[in-house]
Amino acid sequence: MSRKNIQLRNEFISDVKHIITSARNSAIRSVDFERVKMYWKLGERIFVEEQDGKDRAEYGSYLIRNLSVQIAPEFGSGFSVRILEQCRQFYRTYPITNALRSQLNWYQYRLLIQIENEDKREYYELEATNNGWTGRELERQINSGLYERLLLSNDKKAVLEVARKQRIPELPTEIIKDPMILEFLGLKRDATYYEKDLESALITNLQLFLLELGSGFSFVARQKRILLEDDEFFIDLVFYNRLLRSFVIIEIKTHKITHADLGQLQMYVNYYDRNEKMADENPTIGILLCADKNNSVVKYSLPEESKAIMASKYQLYLPTEKQLLTELKREIDELD
Repeated sequence: MSRKNIQLRNEFISDVKHIITSARNSAIRSVDFERVKMYWKLGERIFVEEQDGKDRAEYGSYLIRNLSVQIAPEFGSGFSVRILEQCRQFYRTYPITNALRSQLNWYQYRLLIQIENEDKREYYELEATNNGWTGRELERQINSGLYERLLLSNDKKAVLEVARKQRIPELPTEIIKDPMILEFLGLKRDATYYEKDLESALITNLQLFLLELGSGFSFVARQKRILLEDDEFFIDLVFYNRLLRSFVIIEIKTHKITHADLGQLQMYVNYYDRNEKMADENPTIGILLCADKNNSVVKYSLPEESKAIMASKYQLYLPTEKQLLTELKREIDELD
């Protein structure tokens, strides 16, 4: 068989596999959304029935407990008291059925209805839809405080406008978080690591690292070699962001940030701007991913109004909500 015939056969088989996979995925999504609508309708019916008996104390709790006893033996554990209470909450949170998104499943909606803040809930709903997050990915983003971390360097209006696709991000701070949460690496929070070990762990978990980086990122290179006269230098990680339309260089430092670290990163950014960046692309962004940082060192090491270089502290564990709110307050106080 000729090379051309082999190529045509492979393309044919690939097309057939794609058709089957697409059909299966569509069927799964359709079933998932029917399940979402079923739970919404249950919530609506429970809510209406509950309102009819509102003059009776504890009627709502009695209603749900009794309903679960009646239907769970026949239809299974998906109709427990807890699930039926979530159905009621689901209807209360999303009272308009047309507002339900077919891209989201019941597990994702169960996560969303636990978020009391409407803006925060809308943000995660939009981002899960826009980026095709799985339930586990949505849960991870909520637990890592993605929304709160973006608010550390942006106002609420800007964060929501980007999520709503009302405008394209213009500044690195609208996408890049500080701190970055790297709990998926599974490294002990009290241990010290060589930079090459942390870099290797990030590459091994590249899909999760891309999720943490955010929308529009694609991997370009690791240990990118550049030659300046007779001197060799190696850039830790290079990405490209299609929303910002710029290269993003990441240098990893397992110590507290220094003036020399910023100077090294600035050199790499300058190199990319002058040798790799196309004329219609935006200036290169440099991120110094460090174990700790000194905001004053960053401020006085870089030109005023510099938007090309950022320092982002990494954490090897999920933060608590209290920690995020404390950090947010500290950043606001520093601006004042």
